[in-house]
Amino acid sequence: MDLQKLKSLLKQGEGPKLDYKEKIDISLESGKKELVKDVIAIANSQGGRGHLVIGVRDKTKEIIGIDPSSINEERIQQIISNRCDPPINIRVEYIDVDSKTVGVITIFRSQRKPHQMRQTGAFYIRRGSTTDFARRDEIASMLQNGGIINNEQIPIYNIGSDALNDDLIKKYLKRTNIGDFEGDNILLNNLGIIHYDKDSEQFYATIGGLLVFGYNPQMYLPHTGINLIYFEGKKKISKYFSGNLLSLLDNLTIFIKEYLKETKYPLEPIEEAIANAIAHRDYFDTSREILVYIGDDKIEISNPGSISTRDTITNISKEKNPFRRNNWLYHVLLVMDDKKRFMKSGLGIQKIKDAFNKTGKVRFSNFRKNNLFKIVLPGKNSIGE
Repeated sequence: MDLQKLKSLLKQGEGPKLDYKEKIDISLESGKKELVKDVIAIANSQGGRGHLVIGVRDKTKEIIGIDPSSINEERIQQIISNRCDPPINIRVEYIDVDSKTVGVITIFRSQRKPHQMRQTGAFYIRRGSTTDFARRDEIASMLQNGGIINNEQIPIYNIGSDALNDDLIKKYLKRTNIGDFEGDNILLNNLGIIHYDKDSEQFYATIGGLLVFGYNPQMYLPHTGINLIYFEGKKKISKYFSGNLLSLLDNLTIFIKEYLKETKYPLEPIEEAIANAIAHRDYFDTSREILVYIGDDKIEISNPGSISTRDTITNISKEKNPFRRNNWLYHVLLVMDDKKRFMKSGLGIQKIKDAFNKTGKVRFSNFRKNNLFKIVLPGKNSIGE
């Protein structure tokens, strides 16, 4: 890092990838823990590389400076390596500015998240300018994005295979040329539809199996439905849709088509956006459902699950084979959907934009802090005016 880059950093406030410290004291155990906690939190937070700037007051950004001998690069590298699991790649630099020395620890983008502190087992993350413990759903999302676990294959204990529709399973097996399972639970276990628990010697439905083949997944996973908000005159109405993922998409599309029949609004980009939300939402996040809002000024589709750090909205719109959060789920939906709505390459973002080239602007928003992805289309009365 050069002086110009440091001055550019100093113009920014603290955030998920930038933290200011007046000093650190790695001669004390408490100082080592504080340093490791901050490095882990920056590494675990969404975004590219981050920086810990030492010798600067966090509120005023006044340059205090440090004694370079108090921050030994080899010692810091050793502390981070021994206390972070997996280790985090960092760089330590010293930069002279205004006759003072500032220490900068660069935390490089990690593809091995989540990182935890070996001594305590704790996971940390940045919430704005604050370092905090990572929540369970945040840890799970990092594990999934890192390819360490597969959300769809997690069993739902106490929910047996009787919660699954045998006719839908047979349809899937026929289309994949596997044939009839005739109660072959070992086959369904190998396909990821159910899971065999060795301790109880019982078979349980997986999250993915329930979402695609379940009679009513929302009985067990209430956050997986879709909430529609629309208006009748000035009256705001909320309607909740439940069912397996394909029936959700079918029933919601039918309702929206009927609701918009007096307008010239194109249905396909709305359906595309909802299919995107279903296939790519973060099913670890139980705090909210997919939300579809239909108003005069905008139509908005939002889902839990911000775009991974390895992608950007621009790249995804051009990428023919992008990273997918729910890879197993996506490929099962490809097979099961009679209308081929999941056959489009990428996330269909470019197709949604193209549908409104002459009529309005489409906005895509990625809220990493809130783990939310949102598509905003022109309002329902904006077409044909």
